[in-house]
Amino acid sequence: MFYFMLFLFNKSGIIFNYLYLLSMAHILKTLNSWFWWENIWMPVNVTWAHFVDRDGLVFPKPHQLYATIPYAFILLIIRFFSERYVAIPLAKALGIKNVRRVKPQPNPVLESYFRECSKHPSQSEIQGLAKKCNCTVRLVEKWFRRRRNLEIPTVLRKFQEAFWRFSFYLTSSIAGFIFLYDKPWFYDIWQSWVGYPFQTLLPSQYWYYMAEISFYWSLLFTLGIDNKRKDFLAHVVHHLAAIGLMSGSWCGNYVRLGTLVMFVHDTADFWLEAAKMFNYARWEKTCNMLFIIFSIAFFITRIILFPFWILRATLYQPTYYSTTPVIAYFLFNGQLLILQGLHLYWGYLIFKILRRFIFLKDLKDDRSDEEEEDSVTDNEEEPAKNGNKNGCGSSKHLLNSSHH
Repeated sequence: MFYFMLFLFNKSGIIFNYLYLLSMAHILKTLNSWFWWENIWMPVNVTWAHFVDRDGLVFPKPHQLYATIPYAFILLIIRFFSERYVAIPLAKALGIKNVRRVKPQPNPVLESYFRECSKHPSQSEIQGLAKKCNCTVRLVEKWFRRRRNLEIPTVLRKFQEAFWRFSFYLTSSIAGFIFLYDKPWFYDIWQSWVGYPFQTLLPSQYWYYMAEISFYWSLLFTLGIDNKRKDFLAHVVHHLAAIGLMSGSWCGNYVRLGTLVMFVHDTADFWLEAAKMFNYARWEKTCNMLFIIFSIAFFITRIILFPFWILRATLYQPTYYSTTPVIAYFLFNGQLLILQGLHLYWGYLIFKILRRFIFLKDLKDDRSDEEEEDSVTDNEEEPAKNGNKNGCGSSKHLLNSSHH
């Protein structure tokens, strides 16, 4: 009887799991059909069947976006070799040394306090910990300083990351200009809607999209190991919005506008990454000059061109081609407006630092107190006596952030 009941129990469990899988498959199938409903993506009287390649016309296919994941891993491989065999020699040529971090002596009491209570204990707390550990206050202060330093990327590591981003944004900007300079919609944005949605996909547009989406996937994959920033959440939102926008515009064949959006963004970013590289090398004048160029490029592309050129084309011009906007119209423009919100947020931060630089000759950002320099000596607490040899230490925090 016992074995019979056990058999029925196992049988019922198998049947339950089978029914659960069937129900989940049905739900996923329903969601998939809803997601690809023509009324979401297409103008009136247009279906997915119209996007079959024919008569020399080639259209973007949603399934092609799957290729961006392996492409992202290829970019990570390229990043590894470029950082190792190009960025490191360049950093050494600019005078950046690979400083070895000194690990604090193992101390369970201090480690527990560091992880569970505070990374920056007050003076009274340090005195209490010193008594508890039977050591001097100076040793406790040194232990916490070295322990905090272990969680901060070295200057060389920051330089490598900036070099990779600079290389990609510069390459993408040059390629984008080559792809777009002879296109009529580059000069007359109304042309981006001519013939829509039956606009053929060019090979240059395919590779431009694949490279950009793959790059932002690679940034998402490395968020956990890249240099941590205070605006970490803003970067996550930005990367997800960028991938969503590019993928959605690919599926809806808004490729012409998509390439313009990508070009507008990349043309400012490589200036920032270049400024960060010279910041880490402590070339003050070069760093300041590049940051000012970046600020000008940022305000022109993100605060002027993006809202008054791109958003005008996505919000206003489609009404001339269709009296019934599709659901994708609201989805895409919603994400573009989120992106513009991030532009205004970063523009505000840049403006504050520029104002401080103009009036106080200081580019330091309010958040720079979170940045700690590493040291291998016992005199970590002493300020550098010789100053910046050619440095840009006053501008380090904003340049340690990335405004995409």
